[in-house]
Amino acid sequence: MTLLTHTSTLPLHSAVATIGMFDGVHLGHQLIISTLCAQAREAGKASLVVTFDRHPQHVLRPDAAPTPLIMSLRERLRLLGELGVDYVLPLPFTAELARLTAGQFMAALQQRWGVDTLVMGYNHRFGSDRMDHIDDYRRAASALAMQVVQAPEYDGAHVSSSIIRRLIGEGRVAEAAALLGRPFALEGTVVHGEHVGTGLGFPTANVGGLPPHQLLPADGAYAVQAVTDKGRFPGMAGVGTRPTVSDGLHSSIEVNLFTGRLMIYDQPIRVEFVQWLRGEKRFSSVTGLIHQLAVDREQALKILHNIDDSNTTNNTL
Repeated sequence: MTLLTHTSTLPLHSAVATIGMFDGVHLGHQLIISTLCAQAREAGKASLVVTFDRHPQHVLRPDAAPTPLIMSLRERLRLLGELGVDYVLPLPFTAELARLTAGQFMAALQQRWGVDTLVMGYNHRFGSDRMDHIDDYRRAASALAMQVVQAPEYDGAHVSSSIIRRLIGEGRVAEAAALLGRPFALEGTVVHGEHVGTGLGFPTANVGGLPPHQLLPADGAYAVQAVTDKGRFPGMAGVGTRPTVSDGLHSSIEVNLFTGRLMIYDQPIRVEFVQWLRGEKRFSSVTGLIHQLAVDREQALKILHNIDDSNTTNNTL
């Protein structure tokens, strides 16, 4: 996959493209990308995904609370590349771009990036005029001698980035994973905390350095897999304000790795949220909290062990 910039160009009539934010790169997005690649192969052209560096709502509704994002731009680009596309173009979403009609945007795609076929997702709309039906887009494209192809609707549970955001925000990470095709994950850096977990017998890696507008799961405890430069490790994560051992004013993300304490400060970490364990609560004593953490650990170990067994079985079929 080649990463383009807004100043890059492609030859005329060289590309088949699709447009979208693709936050989450979920199963519905994957079907669109599969359709794109098939269309490009059939036409003997390159496949091009046009996406944006920020959520359009951050520009269109600057006074509203920013739309939280399932993943960073870097992760989105990596996953799009893994789907086998030839080019990805992350356009800066600006007020000027937002003013373009669908026809003007298609003309820019044709003239600058050689697009002569556009694959549109089911119910996808773009352009300041946001036309009502795909036939409207086809008429606008025909004026440019372009073709519009509609990707099939995903044949399964209704899937969208907004649904996945809601599930994650409610702590329903296993349900979100079923729509994403992979666990929801946070990518950050291990930072120094107050070392409260060490004193409790459950040392934690504090996750900081998250990208702007990162969506967070609901406060609570989760079974997780953590990926660091030292490998992949089972663990449990706490998201929230730690009301039993702190003033409850500051939120944090802390991961207890079941392999023991690792010296990974200032190192990158990826936390994959596998399953919700319980909601956050204030315990009447530190002893009660320690007991609950031991219960959480056993529950998380069972969940993660069952997942490992399932993966091993699937890999041997």
